[in-house]
Amino acid sequence: MNPFTNPLFLLRIAKSYISDVNRIWNTNPKKMKKYQDKAFRKIVRYAFSVPLYYDKYKEHGIHLRDINGIDDIHKLPFISKEDLREYYPDGIIPKRFDKKHGFKISTSGSTGKPVVIYYDAFTAIKSLEGFVRILKAYGGNWRKSKIVMIIDMSPDSIEHAVFKKSTMPFLKNFLSLKNIKYIDIGEKPENIITKLDSFNPEFIASDPYMLRELAYLKSNNFGKNIQPKYIFSGGAMLDSYTKKYVENAFNTKILDTYGTTEAGPLAFECIHGDYYHINSDFVYLECLDENNKPVSYGNPGHIVVTKLYGKGTPIIRYTGFDDIVTPIKNNTICGISTPLIQHIEGRCTDIFVLPDNKLLSPLTVTGIPAKVMEEFNSYKIKQFQIIQHTKSEIEVLLVIDEQKRNIGISVEKLFNEIQKRFTEKIGSDVNIIISETDEISKKARVAISKVKQK
Repeated sequence: MNPFTNPLFLLRIAKSYISDVNRIWNTNPKKMKKYQDKAFRKIVRYAFSVPLYYDKYKEHGIHLRDINGIDDIHKLPFISKEDLREYYPDGIIPKRFDKKHGFKISTSGSTGKPVVIYYDAFTAIKSLEGFVRILKAYGGNWRKSKIVMIIDMSPDSIEHAVFKKSTMPFLKNFLSLKNIKYIDIGEKPENIITKLDSFNPEFIASDPYMLRELAYLKSNNFGKNIQPKYIFSGGAMLDSYTKKYVENAFNTKILDTYGTTEAGPLAFECIHGDYYHINSDFVYLECLDENNKPVSYGNPGHIVVTKLYGKGTPIIRYTGFDDIVTPIKNNTICGISTPLIQHIEGRCTDIFVLPDNKLLSPLTVTGIPAKVMEEFNSYKIKQFQIIQHTKSEIEVLLVIDEQKRNIGISVEKLFNEIQKRFTEKIGSDVNIIISETDEISKKARVAISKVKQK
């Protein structure tokens, strides 16, 4: 049975919308903890019906009575990408899961072989609720604000499930939603910016790669009518240069969102500061050190995620993201009381290994091009990439905007300044090579290390 024809399901959606979207403003930490405890017990109980989790918990001697709340999360074993791949397809869902009306969702595979999981319709709706929540935090309204989302509409994507197969088609039976447009990210940037120019949205959302392409066109006199209030970035790590480049081109602020295919919307950047609010009623995030112990405030740790809702494939103590984040104390003025994280540093595999075997976060140097451009008031670097070939050699690839090559600071002086600052940050025992290239893959990582960590 199609869930959208079930009155009880529709009532559940309405209740979820009314209570869930505003919860992070209306709930203090004590009440949020109580909510998490209840949701966690429910999702663990569900996981016992899934072969992957049943086998894991049996192997570790875990019984449902052992789990009374979120404080017991450390008792449960970790789940990896390899576990999901090994048990796919039938081992990652309960036997009675309705595949016909559920959704098979695939990750991009940008860091290796894709992971495939299952969503139920309610889980897909939660992703949209997360966007509605973010929009509200930034002063928008999903019923009134003009919004354009440039997203992956390919089959097996979460965006396809939400905008083509479930929520949006259902809502369009009752609402016009002419204020919301979504464009396939596979379209040519020139076509996309033409559509943006004619619609002139208040909010634009896409991934950093597409936003960079659009910013390049905007800075070269395309899309003259586009004047968004804010731009949302998501789907990949937003480096400081891309952030500055996009903000300069559109003359507005870009706000970063943090979400994943497996676990949905995790966090979003606070409009008042350089940190992210965790969607604590959607997910529980652990930041752990190398010994899998929680890190203290201000210290980076690798992230482990537990999704607190939905059916299909449960995500409990999932280690598959490898992102490094830093938890910090909440002292915001925006009224949101959920925990904060800072410095989402991409993937562990991108950490640089120096000659003395010390590790260097890529964020230490990815901000250098942006700072140089800002100081010289010149944005002729269209794109860049940092590649560590060996412990003692790092190459910085730069793509120059030909329209701006001979404007302002010379390319030679620009290269010398960037090389100087990289050396100051990394050390003179590492050879910094600055190279110009015609093209870098649109979805290439900003920082890559070919040196294996021991």
